[in-house]
Amino acid sequence: MPLVSRLLFAVPIVSAFGLALAAEPELNREIQGKVPLTAHSFPLEDVRLLPSPFLHAMRKDAEFLLSLDPNRLLHTFRINAGFPSQATPLGGWEHPDCELRGHFMGHYLSACSFMYASTGDLQFRERVRYLVQELAKCQEKLSNGYLSAFPEEFFDRVETTGRVWAPYYTLHKILAGLLDSYVYCGNQQALEVAKKLGDWVIVRNSRLTDEQMQRMLNVEHGGMNEALANLYALTGENKYLQIAERFNHLAVLKPLAEDKDVLTGLHANTQIPKFIGVARLYELTGTPWYHDAALNFWKYVVHERSYVIGGNSNNEYFTPKDRLSEALGPNTAETCNTYNMLKLTRHLLLWEMSPEYADYYERALYNHILASQNPETGMMCYYVPLQPGSRKTYSTPLDSFWCCTGTGIENHAKYGESIYFHDGRDTLYVNLFVPSELKWHQKAVTVRMETQFPDSDTVHLYVEPQSPTQVTLAVRWPGWCIQGYSILVNGSPWTLENHPGQFVRIARTWTSGDHVEIRVPMQLRVESFRDNADRFAILYGPVVLAAIVPDRFGQSFSAAHLVGGEISTASFGLLAAVAERIDLAAFKPVEGQPGCWTAPRGLFRSLSDTEELEITLEPFYKVHGSRRYVVYFDRVSPSQWDKIVSEYKQAKKKWEEIEKRTIDRVIVGDPTSEREHSLSGERTESGTFAGRRWRHAVNGGWFAYTLKVAKGDEQSLLVEYWGSDVGNRVFDIMVDGTRLATQRLANNRPGRFFIELYRLPPELVKDRETITVGFQAHPGAMAGGIFDLRVVNMSADPGRKVTAPESEP
Repeated sequence: MPLVSRLLFAVPIVSAFGLALAAEPELNREIQGKVPLTAHSFPLEDVRLLPSPFLHAMRKDAEFLLSLDPNRLLHTFRINAGFPSQATPLGGWEHPDCELRGHFMGHYLSACSFMYASTGDLQFRERVRYLVQELAKCQEKLSNGYLSAFPEEFFDRVETTGRVWAPYYTLHKILAGLLDSYVYCGNQQALEVAKKLGDWVIVRNSRLTDEQMQRMLNVEHGGMNEALANLYALTGENKYLQIAERFNHLAVLKPLAEDKDVLTGLHANTQIPKFIGVARLYELTGTPWYHDAALNFWKYVVHERSYVIGGNSNNEYFTPKDRLSEALGPNTAETCNTYNMLKLTRHLLLWEMSPEYADYYERALYNHILASQNPETGMMCYYVPLQPGSRKTYSTPLDSFWCCTGTGIENHAKYGESIYFHDGRDTLYVNLFVPSELKWHQKAVTVRMETQFPDSDTVHLYVEPQSPTQVTLAVRWPGWCIQGYSILVNGSPWTLENHPGQFVRIARTWTSGDHVEIRVPMQLRVESFRDNADRFAILYGPVVLAAIVPDRFGQSFSAAHLVGGEISTASFGLLAAVAERIDLAAFKPVEGQPGCWTAPRGLFRSLSDTEELEITLEPFYKVHGSRRYVVYFDRVSPSQWDKIVSEYKQAKKKWEEIEKRTIDRVIVGDPTSEREHSLSGERTESGTFAGRRWRHAVNGGWFAYTLKVAKGDEQSLLVEYWGSDVGNRVFDIMVDGTRLATQRLANNRPGRFFIELYRLPPELVKDRETITVGFQAHPGAMAGGIFDLRVVNMSADPGRKVTAPESEP
């Protein structure tokens, strides 16, 4: 987000945590950018949250921040600098052996800085002061400006082999945390440490040609261009702008600037910070292609690559957008992706106060960010899974520290940043309906927003100027509110000349006691995937609804989906709405539970449960703990349903027979099963597609497992594939170094999974208890993906045979 100067409070204030905040000396303003902004954000300290789920989330976050021992956070920094440390190392991604160690320190500095600004609680400013002071000692000991929790040798590796896990990603977090410590806590030492670190980055990369630099940027490097641009904005020193622009990864940025979507197959959150950086650089330099790259990227991700909750990516990667409806695995919607998409959206809002941007911000804030924190423990989700029958998994206090834990502690510390904006003159934009109080110092006006939204459709604004003041309130009319929107000013209707998806402007002279009442009626509506109109989610206003399903649904889903994979619908989910059309008028509100609805009995059916289902829908952001849910449903006609049930029964019977004959099985992509079967390989990776885990090898790579075999039986190798896989997928199937078969995947069975059986010659299994089964890609080709791997007994019960589709060359 654009860094802003802090403004001086005229009097001490009391924080949301009840602690007094002393006035801070005003900081130096950042340099003026080349692009005039349409809107400006308020400093975080000018906005205070009032009771709501957002305030609760912030307080739980504050508890977690204060529970962490600063010396444990400093441990690996001190060790790397050569200082002794008696602290117990943290676990997870902060473990001393993890190549990303130290990244959480940057997030922690940012989160404590945001929390101090958002609450006035002096404990957070003191945490920042102590940590910056100790980090400065580490930097001084290292003597060349370098500051990190791992040795500088990591950068030798990223510049040559690339075989190191994202050292600049970690450095970006540290640099950003130092800058936030300066901007929000007034810590001058943090800026000095940041400048020394920025100087080290300049010297380090001065020896690289532009070509070498671009090659290095193929490794994830976070938002280095953004952090260095912000360092330039705060110091005015042009050298930081120059190095910021050298960190622009042109292989990704340039195509998007030319309106070319090249995102398929790319690691999603490696890309998003790059575009935040060019958005910031556009504001500082006015370079047109920076603007185009950021705007086009936002457009493609939000409109074509995002799920209904506002999140994106499956197993951290951008999947083909024309098959997005099939990418519903257990690892959808990485939370830090949405943290970064909201940062990018804030830039666009400052360029143009468009309700389209605000509507997305609201969607992602409620349905992903707020939904990602456990309201009881304050712990956070890495992924928010959208595979039917999923439940959320949360971080632990001392042994996770994932990327999404780091961005998570920031998310819940800065909810006040995008509720209000102003145009630099006399217009106040009311952007989000979050209970809060704004101190608009330039206009000497206080605005208090009280609401139970989205549990209620009524929002109250109380305007308190110190003296009669001319101000225009621009209140968002959300695009989802298609009927019944109304505004009363002091009880009188305000004439609406706008329509949904605009800001309603109320220009008048305000006096003490003025009151605005806004009604934003919500309706149930359906949103489908662009690539599959019959796979849909249900929303109430901006809020995504989820069906709560019994735990047995999750337990039976894998088996049902495995069988369903061979049905003509291929990606059939857990719940089907059996109807020619979805009659939302038939859904009934649940008394006493705002935002909750009961579905018509008999509408939803499931292959994994024969009982007649009673389905209740409730706001997804309120679904937590171990409860299983379904967000996406499939609509089928009654005749389609009958066909699906028939095919399901046939496929289920076949798979039950396969289960009986299975001698050994690898659960592909499952870490425990793959470890038990001695997975090995080169250039191999795993992911999720259509709720199924897969493994493949790329660019001539291979992977192999050890499986059990039986003695004296006729046995075959069973492998399951996805029938729509295409591309250069040609590979040999090897058994203990002997080629068993060559397989090509080239749209063999469009739209469905299929199995191949490869007979194991007796001489390959004779007197053996185990065999090593390998998948070796041809030169430059891919091996797989495979979705299931078994050794099956073909001789038991000779009166029955396992059948499988014939192989296609």
